[in-house]
Amino acid sequence: MDCVSGMILTKEGMEKGYLIYSNGRVVERGKVSPPIRPKVRGYIIPRPINSHTHIGDAFIRKKVENLPRDIEKLVAPPHGLKHVLLEKADRDEIICGMKEKLREMEKTGISAFCDFREGGKEGVNILKKVLEEFNLKGIILSRPKSLEFDENEVLDLLMISDGIGLSSVSDWDYEEIKSIASLAKEKGKLFAIHASERVREDIDKILDLKPDFLIHMNKANQEDLEKVKEEDIPIVVCPRSNEFFGLKPNLELFRKVGIELSLGTDNAMISTPDVYEEMVWIKRNFGGFSIEELLRMITYNPGKIFDVKFPEFVENEPADFVVLDTKSLKPILVSVSEADRP
Repeated sequence: MDCVSGMILTKEGMEKGYLIYSNGRVVERGKVSPPIRPKVRGYIIPRPINSHTHIGDAFIRKKVENLPRDIEKLVAPPHGLKHVLLEKADRDEIICGMKEKLREMEKTGISAFCDFREGGKEGVNILKKVLEEFNLKGIILSRPKSLEFDENEVLDLLMISDGIGLSSVSDWDYEEIKSIASLAKEKGKLFAIHASERVREDIDKILDLKPDFLIHMNKANQEDLEKVKEEDIPIVVCPRSNEFFGLKPNLELFRKVGIELSLGTDNAMISTPDVYEEMVWIKRNFGGFSIEELLRMITYNPGKIFDVKFPEFVENEPADFVVLDTKSLKPILVSVSEADRP
């Protein structure tokens, strides 16, 4: 049997205590001094979720030494450098980059990630095949090959993915994007979209799409965010990626309005898929959030978006958790139950 102690994050809040576990299962949880010497002490949290990735572009970092720091030049479809290189890349090149980033997430205890998967059906199938080798749940939001609505293509995508994840309303003919969103909702799948990342976009049009969550919202004003709050739509922020482009999420305003936030790492060609680093960035640049609030941004908040059920840290539950150093907020121990191993 092994033991860890410190502050345990549960659905109800944080509490001081310890966990004793053996063979991938929790044996005992207590609030007093542990009966055996703990292996480590720190913040004990469920294995986290990375709420927004583009791991298919990971290979680009090795091909291009100095990536342009202009969003349109680098990532805007269809002519951004990323999309040009993805179109030219061979399957093995993309797979190699994906595996590298999946290994990084697995090693640091990530339980699930939500990927906006480029490349149509082929892009989805590549990621699904690669995931067979990893102890990670991939929540795959697909997108059409081109910026056009083809009903048969979208229906095919919805059959093999968890939903649709698009770039922004600025990239599309609005009626076409509305048709895609409507079809996703009709089939009971997720629909999400980048919004107001580099320029303010029409929030009413965005909300009419009935998104399950939004990405970025850097340029949204208070009125926009209050409308998002009224609709109870969460936002995923990726501050390190934003910083690369000279942008910054308005965390003070998000908090003031009461937006529920989750954290993602965005493009793998820009940032490592390390959500702990996103917490560190927020802690360093914005002192408004408590440690508990930050930890919820990588656990229970995204858990609600993606319907991920976390262990409750009670006897005989899977011992799926990560212990974080209280100063660096980096993992010092990762525990994965045998049932969750591939």
